[in-house]
Amino acid sequence: MSHSDETPSSIPSPEWHPQAPRQRVAHRSHRFSTLCAVVIIYLAAAYMVVPLAWKRFERRHPATMNVSRVTVTGDHHPGDPINVALIGSEQALKNAMLAAGWFVADPLGLESDLKIAADTVLDRPYKTAPVSNLFLWGHREDVAFEQPVGDSPGRRHHVRFWKSEQVDIAGRPAWVGSATYDDSVGVSHTTGQITHHIDGNVDAERDHLMETLKHAGKLNQIQAVSNFHQIREGRNGGGDLWHTDGRLLTATLSSRD
Repeated sequence: MSHSDETPSSIPSPEWHPQAPRQRVAHRSHRFSTLCAVVIIYLAAAYMVVPLAWKRFERRHPATMNVSRVTVTGDHHPGDPINVALIGSEQALKNAMLAAGWFVADPLGLESDLKIAADTVLDRPYKTAPVSNLFLWGHREDVAFEQPVGDSPGRRHHVRFWKSEQVDIAGRPAWVGSATYDDSVGVSHTTGQITHHIDGNVDAERDHLMETLKHAGKLNQIQAVSNFHQIREGRNGGGDLWHTDGRLLTATLSSRD
C-alpha cells in the first residue's frame, strides 16, 4: 500500500497525559505565590523597615558613635561619665535649659571660688556657682548648667556640655553632656583639693535632666542608646564612685521658643 492510501487514523497523535493540566495549574500557582511573596517583602521593606532604620539613623548623631565614654580632668585622670546628648543649635540648648529651670554656671576664677566657699559655709544660695573643668575632645566644657538644691551651693544638679564638630544630616551639632548630682563639698580623695563630691547614681541625674526638659516641652525624638557604656562603673577625678546602666539618652531640641 502506498503512503497516499494511509487513513488519517493511522497518523500518530501526541501522547496525552492526565496529569499535564494539573502540573500547569500547580506551576501557575507557584509563580503567583512567589510574586505575592516578592510584593509583600517589597512593601514591608519600603514602607516599614527602611523608614524605621532611617529614623534610627537620623536620631543617632554621628558624634555619639565615636566619642569617649568618660571625660578626663586637667591632669588626665578619669572624670565623670558621658550620659546625655542634645542635638540642636547653641541658642536652642540655652533656651531649653533656661525654660527647664537651669542656670548657666559662672566661669571659674578667684572671685567665684571665694564666693562659693563663703556661701557653702554660711548656707547661702549661689544659683550660678562655677563647676570644675573637665575635658572631652581635647578641650574643656563649652557650657555648664546647674539647679541649686536648698540654700547651700554644696548640693546641686549640674551638667557640662561639649559641642561636637560633627553635625548630622540637618547640619546640627550634638551637645554631648555629663550630668551628675553634687551632694557635698569636701576634699578630693586623689588630690586633696577642695571639690564637690558626686552621688554615684549618675543615671538618676541623667533622667532628671531629661525629665525637666521634657516637662518644659523642649525635646523631640527622645532615644535611649543601649550599651553605650561597656564599663559601667568607675571613679572620677575626685575619687568618687559612679555606676550606670550603660545607656546614653539622646534627644533633638525643639526649635520653638
